[in-house]
Amino acid sequence: MRNEKLNGKVAFITGANRGLGLETARALGKQGIVVVLASRDREKGEAAAAKLRDQGINAESLGFDITKPQDHQKAYNYFAKKYRHLDILVNNAGVWKESDTSSPNSVPKPASAVSPEVLRETFDTNFFATVALTQKLLPHIRKAAAGRIVNVSSILGSLTLHADPASPIYAFKVFAYDASKAALNAFTVHLAHELRDTKIKVNSAHPGWVKTDMGGPDATMEVSEGGKTSAQLATLPEDGANGGFYHLGQPIPW
Repeated sequence: MRNEKLNGKVAFITGANRGLGLETARALGKQGIVVVLASRDREKGEAAAAKLRDQGINAESLGFDITKPQDHQKAYNYFAKKYRHLDILVNNAGVWKESDTSSPNSVPKPASAVSPEVLRETFDTNFFATVALTQKLLPHIRKAAAGRIVNVSSILGSLTLHADPASPIYAFKVFAYDASKAALNAFTVHLAHELRDTKIKVNSAHPGWVKTDMGGPDATMEVSEGGKTSAQLATLPEDGANGGFYHLGQPIPW
């Protein structure tokens, strides 16, 4: 039975058929928000949406590859036709190309050895396509009563912490991934500034080190906890933060 206490809001979450994206959708759906799950695999996306519907959540799925401009247009058309606005965009889709996170013996290459191909592939998804999608859907978000944009980043995108020998991430450097998330954080700052006089809020989220396919089995947080920060930033009140970088309500240095 679906949640009958819908609050009129609709959210679009990329990379949402599993892991962080799915948990974010679950958290938002439990608050009465219609969640649209974007997934490259249409069958997996629909299966994930069906599981959420079984839990009383109003969930839909959309076959979607963030690296394909035609899919950006498809998403634009979907929300234009069905909802005529978009309240929440969670840019969750991302890739990690530099090591096998499921293997404890897999070590990322140093910056001097990362190939241009890996850099391009990482930035194509984590930065360029994410920026393009946000730009495409922004007209719909402007129509919302109080739009929220959440860019799912990582503490590994913090240049401040990477430069500090005393920080917990100082020794763990994954050049292409880290650089792509730092660039995404820059987009957060710039877009938030552009929209500062509107009711739209833009923030970066560090989900934490979560036991997903990307996070690996040694991560410290369970998958069920992985969507909390994104869900918090997606539902900020009118006086909530704008242009910040957070993990579970705590600021992270850029």
